[in-house]
Amino acid sequence: MEHERAEPANGYPQHWEADVLLRDGGTARIRPITADDADRLVEFYEQVSDRSKYFRFFAPYPHLSDKDVRRFTRHDYVNRVGLALVVRDRFIATVRYDRTDKDGMPSTTGTDAEVAFLVQDAHQGRGIASALLEHIAAVAQERGIRRFTAEVLPENRTMVKVFTDAGYTQRRSFADGVVHLEFDLEPTAASLAVMRAREHRAEARSVQRLLTPRSIAVIGVSRNPQSVGRALLRDVRSGFDGPVYAVNRGAAPGTDLEGLPAHRSVLDVPGPVDLAVIAVPEPSVPGAVAECGAHGVQGLVVVSAGYAETGPDGRDRQRALVRQARAAGMRVIGPNAFGLLNTDPGHRLNASLAPALPDRGPFGVFCQSGAIGVALLEAAHRRGTGLSSFASVGNRADVSGNDLLQYWEEDDATEVVLLYLESFGNPRKFTRIARRLAAAKPVVVLKGARHTGSLPPGHAVQPAATRLRDATVDALFQQAGVIRVDTITELFDTGELLAGQPLPQGGRVAVVGNSDSLGLLTYDTCLSAGLRPRTPVDLTTGASGENFRIALDTALADPHTDAVIAVAIPPIGVQGAGAAAELVEDDPEIAQALLDAADRGRELGKPLLLAHLALPALVARLRAGGVPAYPAPERAVHALADAVRYAKWRRRNAEAEQTARVPELDGVDENAARALVAHALTSREAVAARLQAGGARVTLPDAEAAELLGHYGIPVSPALPAPDEASAVRAAAALGYPVALKATAEHLRHRPDLGSVRLDLTGEAGLRRAHRELDALLGGAAQAELVVQRLAPRGVDTVIGAAVDPAVGTILSFGLSGAPAELLGDVAHRLVPATDRDVAELIREVRAAPLLFGWRGAEAVDTDALEEVLLRVSRLVDDLPEVAAVDLEPVVVAPHGLAVLGARVRIAPLPVRTDLGPRAMSTL
Repeated sequence: MEHERAEPANGYPQHWEADVLLRDGGTARIRPITADDADRLVEFYEQVSDRSKYFRFFAPYPHLSDKDVRRFTRHDYVNRVGLALVVRDRFIATVRYDRTDKDGMPSTTGTDAEVAFLVQDAHQGRGIASALLEHIAAVAQERGIRRFTAEVLPENRTMVKVFTDAGYTQRRSFADGVVHLEFDLEPTAASLAVMRAREHRAEARSVQRLLTPRSIAVIGVSRNPQSVGRALLRDVRSGFDGPVYAVNRGAAPGTDLEGLPAHRSVLDVPGPVDLAVIAVPEPSVPGAVAECGAHGVQGLVVVSAGYAETGPDGRDRQRALVRQARAAGMRVIGPNAFGLLNTDPGHRLNASLAPALPDRGPFGVFCQSGAIGVALLEAAHRRGTGLSSFASVGNRADVSGNDLLQYWEEDDATEVVLLYLESFGNPRKFTRIARRLAAAKPVVVLKGARHTGSLPPGHAVQPAATRLRDATVDALFQQAGVIRVDTITELFDTGELLAGQPLPQGGRVAVVGNSDSLGLLTYDTCLSAGLRPRTPVDLTTGASGENFRIALDTALADPHTDAVIAVAIPPIGVQGAGAAAELVEDDPEIAQALLDAADRGRELGKPLLLAHLALPALVARLRAGGVPAYPAPERAVHALADAVRYAKWRRRNAEAEQTARVPELDGVDENAARALVAHALTSREAVAARLQAGGARVTLPDAEAAELLGHYGIPVSPALPAPDEASAVRAAAALGYPVALKATAEHLRHRPDLGSVRLDLTGEAGLRRAHRELDALLGGAAQAELVVQRLAPRGVDTVIGAAVDPAVGTILSFGLSGAPAELLGDVAHRLVPATDRDVAELIREVRAAPLLFGWRGAEAVDTDALEEVLLRVSRLVDDLPEVAAVDLEPVVVAPHGLAVLGARVRIAPLPVRTDLGPRAMSTL
């Protein structure tokens, strides 16, 4: 949006513009008020009631004078700022602040400001003042204001509640018939919680509006029966109970399309339209969107292609489409979308290219790809699996998976969420929402494009998210309790088990059935999957339904069993004397025995599932009763293993809510650390180093790195330079024998396999000899990079790291030094800040962890000391966001204590944390 501006000495702050989602799911734009808004302000004020005007000015104030209009539209964007909430280019609310000193007098240097709101009566109750408060507070902080004050009449309880519910630290007083409020603008845990709760409600409501329209228009309905528009019209009409309108700009008067009168424009539709499905060529989309906005449409499904998937110009058109729709109060599915489905009997909706609506079921399904959307719907149909709702959003320019997660958390009909993702628009937000949702409902994800370096065409993401490593995705999913699978088949295999059966309490599995071979295959697969199977119970191929019933009852009643896998092959039946034997595809008694056992399992909290061969009729009976059935034992076992891991996470997450904490740590001097980092970033040497390196990051010298870590209680063993034998001898004398001599050149760090380290040097003679050997081995040029270090106690060499991933935040990592971490990728990760429970799990998660706990009779090392160092590193990078990376290697963990022998710290200018700012919709 362009503005001619006469007054802004500080320039128009375009970065303050933002699209926001309101409590009822509608959208609006927040932007600074300019001198060009005089007419908009007057029109807005005229539509405010006298009561609201009285609350704002404490006196009757029917009209704004020319002086008022000038004062309220001309700002310096520093000491006086006004923001407006705009829908369809009209103001519906305003907020402003004026800087004051501590006595409330106008000021250009004070850190206080008086704030005031005005919301049109027709739009009150939509959460507008709360959204404006978040944005004006962020603006004020940017301009050096630290505290807001407000004067509110006692009877204006709505506005008092806006301030008191915001979560900021505040003070209240009452004098001269007015409530005086003061509140600090620094975000608090309470204010962030309030903001995110409002975000959750608004996003859930916006998706609900899309899925439950009362009327629909299909725009782009061609006269060709084979066209996309005609197919969409037929799909929309199938089962939808409300009015449906066909729009064809070229239709002649009186034209019927699929038995409906054709309208040349949505503006010609005689009634309201909640949802518009747009299938016109891309050049015609802006006009259609403008007409939808003018008609008051609430949401759009844009099937039309020709946007970001076509290249940079298409991405620009896509951003313009989203801006245009949001400015008119509409959300967008797409563009290039497959569409939306809702199977709720009261709101049946097929606004998609799917020819039929799926059955009602427990799964909420989201995908980005239309082709995968078709595959998911086909897989559900083939299995007889029902869905609660479905969204395939194409380029995901506006409505995203995060929005659907917010909705499904509230939707009672959705028991399990299934996602196909190829990219993340906002990974940090996904982690936060998915973790909250997974605590109540399983979230199963198939992640495509996991090994490619580029995103599928058209995907809109934060620039940092394009570099999201798959190991980071794994850590993100694991910490959020998300179940990751590798195929569409596994997506539904795991989903069906989680939807139809209770969560297992552990991994102890009973295997019962009529095939010894199938039982043994199931047993072996359980072992490979990390489960603890019991010896299979073979009922033989002649087992009856009663045999199954007794064996299943026994297995379920066993207190040492957490889950039961029944295995079944077709029994052999004979029709009469002399007749040939044949396979029996269905035995009603066996089916009933399994269904009854599943009911008992639900009562006991133990899942029952079936691994079978060639029993389609039996499978149909069982699936109808909520018993998952798999045509191969490995599929049953993998689904059960996913359920076991998820149940374990859910129990731990529930416990963590009560017990896990980020502990207070002694010996932390945050102020000194901040001063060191600030100096390192601004010193002449640091600036020169960054320019020379061609980037923002700078590596601290070893001494400064050790000093910074020391401020957080992480001592680094000193390493003294030894450019010659005499220096080495003096260093050893200062440190005390025994010592180690090692090279610190970049290509030799932590590479003892290259002979660059000499250990257990107990005297001068040995040290001199070692120095000569390294000098000969490495060449004279390496002399200046030799150091002497006090020998650490014997123990296990480990690696601790922390690095900023721009997309998700800082990640804490742990592994064992050498081949386990480097060759095998045996490294575990957690997002920062890490709790005591996080670090305890972190060191036990690596496959080589037994080496820390006394493997093969060795003495266990001091894992308590290791956990403390991990917590201290987490605290350091959380306190100091300028610290871009910390690498501690090796960290030698002994039976008592540990030693950090190497440390490297990289710092960079403070990054922007968009997730801590006011609520705003993405503009990717």
